[in-house]
Amino acid sequence: MSKKPHTYSRLTEEAVMLLGNQIKFARKSRRMSESELAARAGIARSTLQKIEQGNPTINIGLAFEAATVAGVPLFVPDTSTLAPKIEHLNNILTLMPKQIRKKRREVKDDF
Repeated sequence: MSKKPHTYSRLTEEAVMLLGNQIKFARKSRRMSESELAARAGIARSTLQKIEQGNPTINIGLAFEAATVAGVPLFVPDTSTLAPKIEHLNNILTLMPKQIRKKRREVKDDF
């Protein structure tokens, strides 16, 4: 049984390609080999190559770890500012409903 290939939007593909290029640039700027960055990030060299090529099927956690080890800023230039943003969003999320349900259809019983 073959899997149906997943299609990605152009924006997603461009964002993944941008992150991959940023990681590659940071790695080369720091004069790190693919093997060295992969070992420090705890991933296989082939996985790092896919990340740098902009492959959207790679686990986002692995891509973020490679970016962090390479020194690529994620979301903000100062990593210490992420914790307050996470806490703020968690506070907002606690006020929202836990589940989102579709509106029930009104029963039409006038025959």
